[in-house]
Amino acid sequence: MTAAVTLATAHRVLEQLRHDRRTVAMLLVFPAVLMTILRYVFDDGAAFDRIAPALLGIFPFTVMFLVTSVATLRERRGGTLERLMTMPMGRLDFLLGYGLAFGAVALLQVAVVTAVTVLGLGLDVVGPVWQLALVAVLDALLGTALGLAVSAFARTEFQAVQFLPVVVLPQVLLCGLFVARDQMAAVLEWLSAAMPLSYAVEAMNLVTRSTDPSGELWWDVLVVAGASLLALAIGAGTLRRRTP
Repeated sequence: MTAAVTLATAHRVLEQLRHDRRTVAMLLVFPAVLMTILRYVFDDGAAFDRIAPALLGIFPFTVMFLVTSVATLRERRGGTLERLMTMPMGRLDFLLGYGLAFGAVALLQVAVVTAVTVLGLGLDVVGPVWQLALVAVLDALLGTALGLAVSAFARTEFQAVQFLPVVVLPQVLLCGLFVARDQMAAVLEWLSAAMPLSYAVEAMNLVTRSTDPSGELWWDVLVVAGASLLALAIGAGTLRRRTP
């Protein structure tokens, strides 16, 4: 792995995204639109304050997972990855380049959705807003890393989309969005503890409801960051040059 190759890969991906306006709109605008719809679904602001922190992490996570998995598969199916691999570029260069590019997009995405949710929709945040934004960025990066990892197991874009209910929906159901994790059946609570999105949602709730969430918050942050690195490592180990 070399920094120059990784940065060049990230620059190429960002240039491709710049010319794909529909994808850029989906990445930057769609999560904010969903949060706006959610706000007006509830007449009670307290209900919005209760559920919005979790979804502020779930929406970027889901969108980044979908876009990254499809974009990576498209590189492989189009032969781009095979051509790149003839150059002095390793698998980790490719994945980290993608991660950096989509990480930069994630920063913009989170800035937009956080500003809309906190300033425009009036989400009550007790803790520091920068901590809320940090956790949201990590959620988006987790979605990016998982999308890169699972794309290696798909042969078509349709198959890549099929991983969404397999990888994302169980985490959404068990992350504590609908029922508190400690009120679940023992087996479901154990499964929830093994899913990184649970820690991301917990971190979002800590920031919005506690004036000093530092201790438990940083543990959740480390778990989410570690899960992202593990997903990238799995992606590097399973990445194929092209889809058979």
